[in-house]
Amino acid sequence: MTVRRIEVRERVMARNDELAAQVRARLARHGVAALNLMSSPGAGKTTLLERTLEVLGEPLAIAVVAGDVQTQNDADRLSVHTGRLVQAVVTGGACHLDALQVSEALDHIDLDRTRLLIIENVGNLVCPASWDLGEQARIVLFTVTEGDDKPLKYPKMFEKADWVVMTKTDLLPYVPFDIERAERNCLQVNSALRFIRVSALTGNGLTGWFDLLHRSVVPLAGV
Repeated sequence: MTVRRIEVRERVMARNDELAAQVRARLARHGVAALNLMSSPGAGKTTLLERTLEVLGEPLAIAVVAGDVQTQNDADRLSVHTGRLVQAVVTGGACHLDALQVSEALDHIDLDRTRLLIIENVGNLVCPASWDLGEQARIVLFTVTEGDDKPLKYPKMFEKADWVVMTKTDLLPYVPFDIERAERNCLQVNSALRFIRVSALTGNGLTGWFDLLHRSVVPLAGV
C-alpha cells in the first residue's frame, strides 16, 4: 500500500495563498494598492510611516495595518499622525502576519475611502518572506546599523522583495557600514531590486520614498 504524506505546512501555506488571492481581488475591486513593509526589528518602519502619514496620509488616503508580536504600541504611535483608523494586529507570539489576519483587518477599514494600504509586518527577516498577504509589492527596510551582509544571510526576504529602502542613513558617518557593498549584496540575491536611501529623522531621501508611494497608486487610480 502506498502511503501519501501530506505536510501540514503545505496545507497551511496553500490556504494562505487562497486567502491572499481573495485579499488581492478585494483590494482591486476598491482600487486600493497594497504594500507589504518588512524588516528586522528596529529598522525604522514605524518612524518612516509616521513621517509618511504626516505628509501623505490624506493626499493618498492611506490606511495602515500594523502587526506586532505582543503590543499595539506601533499602531498607537501611528494613530497620532492620522485621523484614519490604524488597524492593529497583535499576533500573540507569531513571527509574521498572514492573509487571514489582513483579511479580518480589512473588515474594519473603509476601502471606498482608501487608495493605499500599507501593511507594517512583524519585525523579522525570516518568517514574513514566505507569506503572501495580498500585496501589490514588497518593500524591505535595511538599516545601516545592521551588517551589510544581511541579504546573504537572509536571502529569501530579498529574493521576494521589489524594493529595498536603506534607512537611518544619517548614521553612516558613525557606523562601520558600507552601503555600496550592502546594495551589491542585495543585487547578488535579486538583480531586479531597486533602492531608496532615506533618513526619516532628517528627512533626507524622503522625496524618493514619497514618489514610490505616489507611483504605487497610479496603476489602480482608475479602477
